[in-house]
Amino acid sequence: MYEDIKQKYQELEVKLSDPALINDRAELTKISKEHSSLKSIYELVLDWEKVNNDLEGNREIIKTETDPEFKKVAEDEIDGLQKKAAALEIAIKEELHPANPNDKKDAIIEIRGGTGGDESALFTADLFRMYSRFAEKHNLKIDILNSSPIGLGGYKEIIFEVKGSGAYGLLKYEAGTHRVQRVPETEKQGRIHTSTSTVVVLPRAEEVDLEIKMSDIRIDTFCSSGPGGQSVNTTYSAVRVLHVPTGMIVSCQDQKSQHQNKEKALQVLRSRLLAKIEEDRQIKESAERKIQVGGGERSDKIRTYNFPQDRITDHRIGESWHNISTIMEGDLDEIINSLRQNLER
Repeated sequence: MYEDIKQKYQELEVKLSDPALINDRAELTKISKEHSSLKSIYELVLDWEKVNNDLEGNREIIKTETDPEFKKVAEDEIDGLQKKAAALEIAIKEELHPANPNDKKDAIIEIRGGTGGDESALFTADLFRMYSRFAEKHNLKIDILNSSPIGLGGYKEIIFEVKGSGAYGLLKYEAGTHRVQRVPETEKQGRIHTSTSTVVVLPRAEEVDLEIKMSDIRIDTFCSSGPGGQSVNTTYSAVRVLHVPTGMIVSCQDQKSQHQNKEKALQVLRSRLLAKIEEDRQIKESAERKIQVGGGERSDKIRTYNFPQDRITDHRIGESWHNISTIMEGDLDEIINSLRQNLER
């Protein structure tokens, strides 16, 4: 029934073992990606085949076995095996026809301070820490692409990649304006302040997803800097990339070399362009603009973090959770599961 899947996977295994493929980076990336995507389906197919072989074996026992106890054991196992085979078949179909193919991709997350000054920058750092802890719990890897720190330990902006199968599917509903209500560390009067940070979540685009023409970009280099603009690098390793047709600008300074910063900046640019193409497609099909992030105003929010009341509320689904300190340490699973259940209907 699934021989074509097995054959395709085995063909990809043979291609990956070809030494000549190392010299063709684009083709290697394409085949590796296809192989990785097909691996989970291939393993499900092998499980499905094993369960069906066990079913056939039990049916044969029922036909030929004379020992009633042995026969009864085989009959009792059939119901469970049938349910398992049906569940595996559903899982295979879901893998073959996912609701959103981007869900399996790595994610690029951009967090920026909105309203609230230094407190907004501190909240941006808190959100980055929350996502970092969440990624760690799910065996996902964080790679900072660019950051603009302030002296208090916050960030005006931080852009990072979350690597691991399904990262985008897990985190895509975090996109939007996050509002925090608390007494800032910098506030001595004990007054509650309201600040915001905006979060953008993009599926990481590969070169095979979107090719950027080098004639369409302009690359500038500059010295990377630390908090307060203090120079921390006397070489021109930081990179600023301008995509001329769209006017998009991406800067990257957190890698060790100019080449690495250029690669990371192009990676972010590619993901932003792919997201714009998808957004334009949605506008054309639905005749309405779907904006991921608003202007960062206090009234334009998807979630509120109310520290005095120990409560986090997601306004899209009207649900609240307590134990805010635990959630800020990356315990986001309950929130994410609720969002997926309510928003993917």
